[in-house]
Amino acid sequence: MAKRTTKTQSTSPVATPETQVPAPTSAAPENESYSRLTDFDIYLFRAGKHTRLYEKLGSHVVEVNGIVGTYFAVWAPAARYVSVIGDFNGWNKGSHPLSVRWDSSGIWEGFIPHIGRGEVYKYAITHEGGRELEKGDPFALRWETPPHTASVVWDTWYEWKDDYWMRNRGKFNALNKPMSVYELHLNSWRRDPSEPKRQLSYGEIADALVPYIKEMGFTHIEFMPVMEHPYDPSWGYQITGYFAPTSRFGTPQDFMRLIERLHEENIGVFLDWVPSHFPNDAHGLYEFDGSHVYEHPDPRKGYHPDWKSYIFNYGRNEVRSFLLSNALFWLDRFHADGLRVDAVASMLYLDYSRNHGEWEPNVFGGRENLEAISLFKELNEAVYKEYPDAQTIAEESTAFPGVTRPTYTGGLGFGMKWMMGWMNDTLRYFQRDPYYRRWHQDELTFSTVYAFSENFMLPFSHDEVVYGKKSLVSKMPGDEWQRFANLRLLYTYMFTHPGTKLLFMGSEFGQTSEWKFEGSLDWHLLDYAPHQGVQECMKALNKLYRNEPALYELNFAQEGFDWIDTMDRENSIIVYARKGTRTKEQVVIVLNMTPTPRTDYRVGVPLEGTWVEVFNSDDKAFFGSGLLNPEPLNSQPESWHGRENSIQVSIPPLGAVVLKYQTA
Repeated sequence: MAKRTTKTQSTSPVATPETQVPAPTSAAPENESYSRLTDFDIYLFRAGKHTRLYEKLGSHVVEVNGIVGTYFAVWAPAARYVSVIGDFNGWNKGSHPLSVRWDSSGIWEGFIPHIGRGEVYKYAITHEGGRELEKGDPFALRWETPPHTASVVWDTWYEWKDDYWMRNRGKFNALNKPMSVYELHLNSWRRDPSEPKRQLSYGEIADALVPYIKEMGFTHIEFMPVMEHPYDPSWGYQITGYFAPTSRFGTPQDFMRLIERLHEENIGVFLDWVPSHFPNDAHGLYEFDGSHVYEHPDPRKGYHPDWKSYIFNYGRNEVRSFLLSNALFWLDRFHADGLRVDAVASMLYLDYSRNHGEWEPNVFGGRENLEAISLFKELNEAVYKEYPDAQTIAEESTAFPGVTRPTYTGGLGFGMKWMMGWMNDTLRYFQRDPYYRRWHQDELTFSTVYAFSENFMLPFSHDEVVYGKKSLVSKMPGDEWQRFANLRLLYTYMFTHPGTKLLFMGSEFGQTSEWKFEGSLDWHLLDYAPHQGVQECMKALNKLYRNEPALYELNFAQEGFDWIDTMDRENSIIVYARKGTRTKEQVVIVLNMTPTPRTDYRVGVPLEGTWVEVFNSDDKAFFGSGLLNPEPLNSQPESWHGRENSIQVSIPPLGAVVLKYQTA
């Protein structure tokens, strides 16, 4: 292989090349006595219980007998020869071999003096059958910027300044607190306006993003996968560097600073985590040592037909240690506040996206992947034991029971689960012409049949605005005014429905085109009143959600929700109440799903007294018509909707009204 010229930093001269790859050796190449691995580490690794492998495997700059160099350790159980290659030795496979450990763990290790932080390297691996490969380091903390594919010796040292957030994170991250999540793709959120093709750095993103999220009022960010990936169109879901934030935007420390700046403004950070599959790139995990190391050897369990990628072998203990360690790594070293776990359903079922005969039942004859189920339980137990104020969120699209129930009751132990049924039913309803909505009220009311069976998060994610699905505002029927009114109505329904919230970037200002991963959001749309109005509406909804305990305290309990009326199908009006832990902490929500305004519309209320409008999606500041209820509404002792007291309220066209009980 020709000498590379993309080295980040050199700390040593190039070694003299050798022409022959030497035979395997049991002696360490530079220092045979040094190892970061203890017998207990090996025991945990082989038992599938090691959750801190990133402290042991990979590359680590250390001092041995007064000499500074780098210790390398890599798991390659089917290899007969492993060496480290890089700029420091002219990419010579025979120059710096590693030694295989005596304990049959399959780990190769060695100390190479006089090389350090910034050194570019790969592992040259010869399979026991003679096949030769060059692989990046599965535990590398940094990688070259794609399309280059080598690993980089690095560290995760950072002097964090987010002590206040970390001490108080439990108050912001709790399930009885407001959680409004802004889903973000780093590569396409914003580009340099003067140079649209230039990607911003982590620091430049922070300069724009942190004040924006604070102004908008979102409580959390969810980054789509930031782990190193070679292929931009995968959006980050085809990962090769599981322990490294992508170098497209800077160093790991630059990404840490971005997270820290969000924490300084009391904004939480969730990371999209992908334990479901990985690509077959030559430098990645696939056939790492020439054999099926990380992926399941049976293609019925090890190959994903939808994504043309490979599935981890969840029954192999060393792979379980890899995945558990990777999950905790991001919580530990990067202060992530939670993990959104991608494609959980694809892991839970052996027949996922497979036809009859293309999958093998489990030992009980069922279709559940018992090994993945046990991994999820171990994962959540490990996360909540080590980081009890973090959250794990499952993207799970089926009716698998107990996803967010404790493992000691038989559940998977996740903190929350995406409410995919609600998302599908809600978008189907809102895409209908308002005239026909009267016959489809059940698409909105059905969600509460199962809303409290799990801890649900309501997602309008990136998946809903790609592949011809159109943007959210473009899904709405009617002329321009009606489409934006429908969008504001949709968001009000979302923010007043039980469950935490997630909204994909651009949706908060009504982006009209589908999401394009290779370019910036259409920020210029904010020059126009309809988009300004949606953005102002979202700010107001986030403020309402944070300020009204009735909208979040009992998010996952039946006691926090009460239907008032679902029977006015003719007018397509729906009325419900949300309740907090205190009896008088209540709000009533009235939704008008048609463009016909209603005045003096009588609504039954759960409490006698005065009700005040605290939000109206038709406000002129939101590009609405301005049909408001500016004066307090006093209840009357007239029975309505099964309540002893009622009020008369004006309901705007395609609008939502939120009324709060006013205590004395």
